This record gives sequence, C-alpha cells and structure tokens, in this order.
Amino acid sequence: MKQITLTNGDAILIVLNYGAVIQKLLIKDANGNYTNVVVGLEFPSEYLDDDYFLGACIGRFAGRISKSFEIDGVNFPLPNDNGVHLHGGKEGFGKKYWTIDKVEQGDTPYVKLSYVSDHLEEGYPGNLKVSVTYVLKGKTLRVIFEAVTDRTTVVNLTNHSYFKLDSDTSVDNYNLQLNCSKYLETKDNLLPTGRVLATEDSSFDFLSCKRIGKTRLDTPFIVDVKSPIAAKCTSEKSGIALEVATNQLGLIVYTPKDFSGICFETQNLPDAPNQKHFPSSTLRPGEHYRNITEFRFTTK
Repeated sequence: MKQITLTNGDAILIVLNYGAVIQKLLIKDANGNYTNVVVGLEFPSEYLDDDYFLGACIGRFAGRISKSFEIDGVNFPLPNDNGVHLHGGKEGFGKKYWTIDKVEQGDTPYVKLSYVSDHLEEGYPGNLKVSVTYVLKGKTLRVIFEAVTDRTTVVNLTNHSYFKLDSDTSVDNYNLQLNCSKYLETKDNLLPTGRVLATEDSSFDFLSCKRIGKTRLDTPFIVDVKSPIAAKCTSEKSGIALEVATNQLGLIVYTPKDFSGICFETQNLPDAPNQKHFPSSTLRPGEHYRNITEFRFTTK
C-alpha cells in the first residue's frame, strides 16, 4: 500500500492508492496550526478492515441500487443484500488498488490515480477506465472523477470522506445549510420510492442555516440547479467552515451514529438506472463521464 502526500502551505493531503482513500486532510487555521478535517485511520493497513468507506472513492455505482438494472433490454443482476446493492458491491472501487498515474508538487499540487474495472465485475457491463484527480488550491480540495467505457454501462462515482471540523464527539453543534429544496422519499431499506418531496417545513429543511442538533441524516437531496454552493457546514468551536460546490445533481448527506463526522456524497441520484424519471447514469462508448466537486475551507 502506497501513501502520497501533497502540500501547498495552506493544506496537506495524504492519499492512499488503496481505494484512492483520503487518509488525512489538514487545513491551516488563523494561528498557523493544522487541523485534520476528515475522519481517518492512523495506519494505512487498517483500511483493509474498514467497513465505513472512510475517505474512499466509491464505484461503479455509489449509493444504492436495486438488485438489478436493465440496459437496452438486457438485465444485469447485481450482488445484493436483501435486494439492495450498496457502493458498488462486495468489493467496489473503495476496496481496490488504484494505479498512481501522476504526482505533481508545487503551488497547486495534484495526484491522479486510475483503476480499470473489467467487464461484468460486480455484474456491471463494459470495461470501464476510471480516474480520480485530487488538486489542492489554497484551502480548497478539488476532486475530479472521469470515466470511459467500451460497452454501454452505468456509472456514478463519489468520494466518501467524513468531515470533522472540530474536536467535539458529535456534529450536533455544527451549523448546516443545504441549497436543496427537494429530497427523495426512501423506503425502510433507503432505496428511493421514486417520489420527490419538498424539504421546506420537513425535518430535512436546511434551506436556512441552522444547528444540526439531534437530526441524523442518511438522505438523498437534490441540489438546486442555480445554486453555486450545494452545502455549507461550519463549526463555531473551531472557526472552520466548509462549502461544497459540485456539478452533480445529487447530494447524499450522512451523519453516522457511531462517530462524529458528516459525509457530503456528491453524485447522481440513487437507483437512477431503475427510476426512469431520474437523470440518466448511462455511459456509452465514446462518451466521457466527468464529475467535479470542490470542498472549500475557510478559517476564522
């Protein structure tokens, strides 16, 4: 397992070639001290037994799909647990060794990693070549996913970092704003029913900035198209603020019960291959998948 470190004076990023994992992201505060703003494990080898997808790159389809999907009249069954296929299957991209293609240091350092997913790996058609590029620019982390295929397939990629903005043992005191006026209704197994609901006046209404409190989320939101920022999260304790900007329509916000952290999974909508009125996740030969998200940090 290999470790890559990028630094630009404002931030330090440590990435593993296993799962293209973000192990650490340290942001310099106003006093010149670094704070690690992601939940991570101390030793790279610990990620081999991690079930939380800490900092991992998820694919071929992030989030949840039903037990199969259809392309051009052909059904493709997927490995599933009680009808739910999660985060790419038994060994999705977050549990694969990626190739380190390029590392560039300097004022705007970056690392590019790639992985080739073979035809019918985890049930998905097509040989898919996927890459992720992590770029540090000031206190901003830019994540760029790209993919091409030789057969028609479905693709939905995301990074699964849990952000932790201070030393508290919960995220209750974080202030959260989501520029998402709609969310997806989900079943007990968290697969979407297909219904799109308004967040206003619901328990998922974070249109105005407010404390998270005891609200726990594992919720697919729809980012308002005209909004330049999908989400903003701040800690008054540390003075660290995070803005999330993305070209993706879906935003899964997840606050786990077992530890302090919050995920902002920018991606397409869950179960999109089986919900015809959701944006298509189909990728055909000659097309280019490109998913860009920026995690922008500021400190007081």
